[in-house]
Amino acid sequence: MQQDKQPEYHPVVFRDRAAGYAFLTRSTATSDQTIDWDDGETYPVVDVEISSESHPFYTGKARTVDTEGRVARFEKRYGSGSQGQASGGGDAA
Repeated sequence: MQQDKQPEYHPVVFRDRAAGYAFLTRSTATSDQTIDWDDGETYPVVDVEISSESHPFYTGKARTVDTEGRVARFEKRYGSGSQGQASGGGDAA
């Protein structure tokens, strides 16, 4: 009979070094590095590139796209679009 092998689900600290933020949660992620947590226990720590503390969307520093400016530059460069177009299906003979 085949046994199901599930990964071990255990407490892990995820650390966002860019923001200086860390949080304790449960995960199947593993790491050779450890950290002493506030509760006095030692947990494996996984460094992440970005978290909710450093992501531009969640921090409110998201860059907004200037759509109106892009449209104005396009129309300035290429015209408004109605110029130079034929108005109809062609000449009827």
